[in-house]
Amino acid sequence: MLNRISRRVAAVPPSGIRKFFDIAATMQDVISLGIGEPDFVTPEVIRQAGIASLNRGETRYTSNSGILELRQAIAAKWAQRYGVAYDPEDETLVTVGGSEALYLGLTAIIDPGDEVIIPEPCFVSYEAEVSFASGVPVPIATHVDTAFQVTGSQIEAAITPKTKAILINYPNNPTGAVLDIERMREIAAVAARHDLLVISDEIYDRLTYAAPHTTFSSLPGMRERTLIVGGFSKDYAMTGWRLGFGLGPADILGAMRKVHQYTIMSASTTAQVAAITALTDPRAEDAVLAMRDSYNVRRKLLVSGLNSIGLPAFEPRGAFYAFPDIRASGMDSEKFAWTLLEEERIAAVPGPAFGLGGEGYVRMCYATAQDKLEEALERMNRFVRRHG
Repeated sequence: MLNRISRRVAAVPPSGIRKFFDIAATMQDVISLGIGEPDFVTPEVIRQAGIASLNRGETRYTSNSGILELRQAIAAKWAQRYGVAYDPEDETLVTVGGSEALYLGLTAIIDPGDEVIIPEPCFVSYEAEVSFASGVPVPIATHVDTAFQVTGSQIEAAITPKTKAILINYPNNPTGAVLDIERMREIAAVAARHDLLVISDEIYDRLTYAAPHTTFSSLPGMRERTLIVGGFSKDYAMTGWRLGFGLGPADILGAMRKVHQYTIMSASTTAQVAAITALTDPRAEDAVLAMRDSYNVRRKLLVSGLNSIGLPAFEPRGAFYAFPDIRASGMDSEKFAWTLLEEERIAAVPGPAFGLGGEGYVRMCYATAQDKLEEALERMNRFVRRHG
């Protein structure tokens, strides 16, 4: 019989995150620390902008690149916050979530067999997206002893004649790690020395707690070899609106736009209009800062609570995840997560779902209500005492 599924697609396993989420959804009294989604609704001023757009009948396609006013607002904000200017016409593209920007970028630059270096643990889509683009993912493990930051020497050791790009994600999902400027410079030097492209997923750029975010393209010589992936899902609690963007050199953005034209046409008109308000209305900015402050309170609560019950947790400096070490339980990550779900109705994601370096850890999202986090800590304390 004809093999109807391509080997490339068949070789990619299903998402480890969705499996736990789907099962937890069938159970009663579950506290879900599994899905990386804000528990806030989209700020009202942004929602009202979308509603008003619909009421005006703005339901047609936009430009393939996205509404010009939105592209101008994205470029202006990036220049204002991070000091890197992008042309709204040729170097800015509006996409269906940051995930589409990542897909477009990889599809635009990869030829079959090209290698992409991926520091892990990382977002579950990265290896799969490289494979879907006919590339070869080359994972390298990061560890708690380097604060889950990849080093320049690690990347250099993984480079071969087939290496095309480095794919990084800081603030990081699942660890909450943030790259120190010294590490960023190491990576930039390696990229320049070996003439590599850098894809920098900065979807959590506004959710940092120790210091302001630094965009990778702001490093000397990096603007012309870096694709920035960004979006509105995390910072603005707009996950369901599905809106992201890419920023980068005109040749790469032009190739991405070509793929986008043939596969998507344009992102949601309603979401784009709402996003203009997200970037330009001071009330939206106030809401972002209030959400970040709330996450910071929960971050401290969860991390200190995990440490106190015997689950050592690396201190996340960005995003909204804790990544506790569960090895003292005597279980591997998968068994720990399943047993915790069955016995205490707490959903967490096993660390290996995020690649190398994840075994011995689970990811817990603290973008959930504070009283739920407190209850989760009580349940986990019972669990840890029960299992020694």
